[in-house]
Amino acid sequence: MKTVSEEQTTKHHAIRSFVRREGRMTAGQKRALSELLPRFDISQQSKQKQKDFFDSSRPVELEIGCGNGDAVLAMAESRTEHNFLAVDVHRPGIGKLLIETESRQLTNISVSDLDINILLTNVIPDGSLFRVMIFFPDPWHKKKHHKRRLIQVPFLSSILAKLIPSGELHIATDWQDYADHIVNVLEQIPALHNVSENGSYTSRPTHRPETRFERRGLKLGHEVFDIITRKSS
Repeated sequence: MKTVSEEQTTKHHAIRSFVRREGRMTAGQKRALSELLPRFDISQQSKQKQKDFFDSSRPVELEIGCGNGDAVLAMAESRTEHNFLAVDVHRPGIGKLLIETESRQLTNISVSDLDINILLTNVIPDGSLFRVMIFFPDPWHKKKHHKRRLIQVPFLSSILAKLIPSGELHIATDWQDYADHIVNVLEQIPALHNVSENGSYTSRPTHRPETRFERRGLKLGHEVFDIITRKSS
């Protein structure tokens, strides 16, 4: 089995793992995108503000695919000593997150509606992230669509470079097939060590809130799989 290490760098064409769906937006969401996004959007901030966000004494946690922001809002409120970067291409969801961030007067959240690959390449410094979270990514459950799955070796190798030593990558899914795929991909990255005793799944840790997608999956009778790995120190 071919393996990759942190030192290896592979140029690859990033496969788009999402379909951008704008959907309907409320007046409040439109206002938030117009007035609040420039203030909270990490990619629109000055280089100095970006540096301050990532270089502060606060550990930085990144949620990829934050949806409406329910999970990151809960985590930001419970871990006020951490900074959070919430990323999603669904702009109505970002609008709702911005409204709640302003309403709750949270100062430890930044957001972006850009493709995560752009942020990893252009904005997020190497060795800056305490934790990366990917909760319930699109499973692309049809076999012909598996190539669109976000969790692939090149993508996780990009994330690996952004983690601090002993930094954590936490993925959750309610699709058994995708969970098996994720474990297999992670086994190809020796610098990420699975914290599970049997090298597979863990129970939901207390720091991860239950999400809307998780509740929907549970109602459908799906089992939830949490996969947690840590970067070599």
